[in-house]
Amino acid sequence: MSRRLQDILAKLQERDYKLTPQRQHVVQVLLNHTDKHLSAEEVYGLVKAKNPDIGLATVYRTLELLSELDVLQKLDFGDGRSRYEFADETHHHHHLICLSCGIVEELEEDLLEPLEHRVAESRGFLVTDHQVKFYGYCRACRQKNDA
Repeated sequence: MSRRLQDILAKLQERDYKLTPQRQHVVQVLLNHTDKHLSAEEVYGLVKAKNPDIGLATVYRTLELLSELDVLQKLDFGDGRSRYEFADETHHHHHLICLSCGIVEELEEDLLEPLEHRVAESRGFLVTDHQVKFYGYCRACRQKNDA
């Protein structure tokens, strides 16, 4: 069992939840696609391919539960669907969202750390989280439009 799966199991057990087979299928799909920001419908499609008996409502409930437990972070990229990624409590990252093809890329640099320190010093406000989303056009879409 992977370390991340063990951590998820521990968070579930802390709140008296079980890692049911359905929850495990959802978690496994997310673990297999950590480079993506999957929507509930995309998770459902991937889970259903291996477990045809699972329902969309079960996937939604599982994703919501994992979000409440801070296992997942629920993201809104303005496309009408919530997307999910594993919560990383130690590193902030930002997202680049292409308005043409919809691809989402992670920007690993924490651009706001100096600003967080200034806010803490000047306002006495402890920032615990932030999100930055850059909307524009990816390299491939820009090259397509320039051609």
